[in-house]
Amino acid sequence: DFLSMKEVLTRRLSHLGDKNWDKPDLIIIDGGKGQLSSVMQIVEEAGITDINFVSLAKREEEIFVPHQSKPVIFPKNSEQLYFFQRIRDEAHRFAITFHRQLRQKSSLESVLDGIKGLSEKSKKTIRKNFKDVKKLSLLSLPEIALLLPPSQAERVYRAFRDKSDNVVDSN
Repeated sequence: DFLSMKEVLTRRLSHLGDKNWDKPDLIIIDGGKGQLSSVMQIVEEAGITDINFVSLAKREEEIFVPHQSKPVIFPKNSEQLYFFQRIRDEAHRFAITFHRQLRQKSSLESVLDGIKGLSEKSKKTIRKNFKDVKKLSLLSLPEIALLLPPSQAERVYRAFRDKSDNVVDSN
């Protein structure tokens, strides 16, 4: 969506001139002519002229360059096209992994917040030892009791086994 793209690009470009930030020579946009046009509007409003931009449209694997109506089309098996595809695919992998981690963390937080009487100290111990809810939910009561005081361990264990009075729905 345009607003989130604008926020990300503006935040990224706001570091131009920072001592510990190298200015990129090229920024590759995932998308077609429309996405590149939107990005160029933001870049021009910011007065940035010394960074190159291109976009890669997935459907036909076309490379768009600012202020050119026709795309650059590399041969299907060319090293140049493969280079752009690898960069795009790695960016997708990174974004998917990042968002998956956020969802797992959010899911764990919401489950922990939904357990009545679970202390902040116990929540911190759980977060330190588990990255997602699934691993925690597979533990036996004695395994949880190795990490938490008995009453806290019981609350966590029961949260995954039933909907007793110890659990509050997190939704």
